[in-house]
Amino acid sequence: MLTAQTYVDANACLALEDGRVFYGQSFGAPVDAEGEVVFNTSMTGYQEIATDPSYHGQMVVLTHPQIGNYGAQLEARESKQPWVAALIVRDLAEHPNHWLANGGLSEALAAAGVPAMQRVDTRALTRHLRNNGTMRAVLGRVDGSRPLASQAAALVTRAQQATPLSDKNLVEQASDPVSVNARTDRPVIGRAALARLKIALVDCGVKHNIARSLAARGAEIVPIAWNAPLDEVLATGAQGVVISNGPGDPERMDAAAELVRGLLGRAVPTMGICLGHQVFGLAAGGTTSRLRFGHHGGNHPVRDLMTERVYITSQNHEFQVDAASIREGSGFVVSLVNLNDGSVEGLAHRELPAFSVQYHPEGCPGPQDNQYVFERFLDMVASPGSGLDAIARATHAEYSIGSTGG
Repeated sequence: MLTAQTYVDANACLALEDGRVFYGQSFGAPVDAEGEVVFNTSMTGYQEIATDPSYHGQMVVLTHPQIGNYGAQLEARESKQPWVAALIVRDLAEHPNHWLANGGLSEALAAAGVPAMQRVDTRALTRHLRNNGTMRAVLGRVDGSRPLASQAAALVTRAQQATPLSDKNLVEQASDPVSVNARTDRPVIGRAALARLKIALVDCGVKHNIARSLAARGAEIVPIAWNAPLDEVLATGAQGVVISNGPGDPERMDAAAELVRGLLGRAVPTMGICLGHQVFGLAAGGTTSRLRFGHHGGNHPVRDLMTERVYITSQNHEFQVDAASIREGSGFVVSLVNLNDGSVEGLAHRELPAFSVQYHPEGCPGPQDNQYVFERFLDMVASPGSGLDAIARATHAEYSIGSTGG
C-alpha cells in the first residue's frame, strides 16, 4: 500500500481507492464520509464551495494553504445547506475574523453534519489527483494509539467499495425549488430590467446567485423541479427558461434533455448553465464524457469562438460535452472552448434563441466578469430572433458587468 507522511497526533485518514492514504486532524462533524475526491484552486469562497449543490457526493480539497480566515457567514451561502461530503484543507484558521461572521467554519460544518480534515499535504494530494484522476475515497477517524496501517487498509477497502458518483441520482436529492432565494438588495441593472420578464428556473441543484443574478436584472423567477414536464413549464407563462447547474452524471438527465427538446420545438428562449449546458448537448443529440480530474476553480480561461475574446471563468464540473458529437444537423455549434484543454465551454443554436455555457457566469466564488451572460439571455428573451446571429452581435462590451454579490 502506498502511504503518505503520518503525524503523531493524527486522528483522521483520507484513504483513496488506489491505496494512497493521507493522515491529518479532524474538524467539523465527528463522522466518516465517502465520495469522490476533487480539488478546487480558488483562493477564497470556501463557504460558497461547501454550499454549492454541484459538489453533492464529493469531498473537496482546497488548494489554498489556509482556510477559514473569515469564518462562516449566512450571506455567503449558495443554497440552504452544505452539500460537500467532506472538506480537506492544509491549515484551518483557529481564530477567524470578519464583521459578518456568524461563527467559525468548523462549527458551521459540524452543525450541518459535514466532516473535515486539516494538516493534510494538499499539494501532494492535488498532484496525485492530477496525475491519476478523480477517484473514490473514504474519510474516516483513526486511533493514533494503535497502528495506523491496519486502520488505513480497512478504509481503503471501503473506498474501493464506495458507490461511484455516476450510479447516484444526486440531482433528485439536490433539487429543491421551494428553497431557491432570488431576492436581492441591490438596484436592478441592465436594459432587460425595463421589461418585467418571467423566467422559469429549472432547479437541477441551482446555486442561488443564478437566481439573484436574474432577479437583479428585473426578472421574475419561477423555480421549477428538475424533472418537470414541458406542459408544467409552459403553464407558468414564463417567457424564457434557464436550466441550472447541478451534481452528478448528465447521462441521468433524460427528463431535462426531453424538456429542452420540447422548448426548442416551441422556440422558447432557453439557456443552460454547467449541468444545464451538458443537458443541452444531450438534447442536441450529442454525448458527454468524464474529464480526468474536472474543472474546479475561479481562473479558467475560455475563448469565445465568435468574437475571439478570452474570459476568465468560475468552473465546477466533472463532465464535458463531446465536441465531435455535436453534428451539423443538430442546429447547434460549439461557441466557446476551454484554453487549458480544448473542452467545450458553450453551445449556441444557429436559428433558435438558445445557448449554453459550461462555466458559472454567476461566480461565487470566482470572477463576476461574466455576469453579462444573464443580460445577453434576457435581451434574447425580450427580443427573440435568430439565436446565433443575436449572440454574435451581443458582445461583452454591450453589457454591464457589475457584481450581484453572493
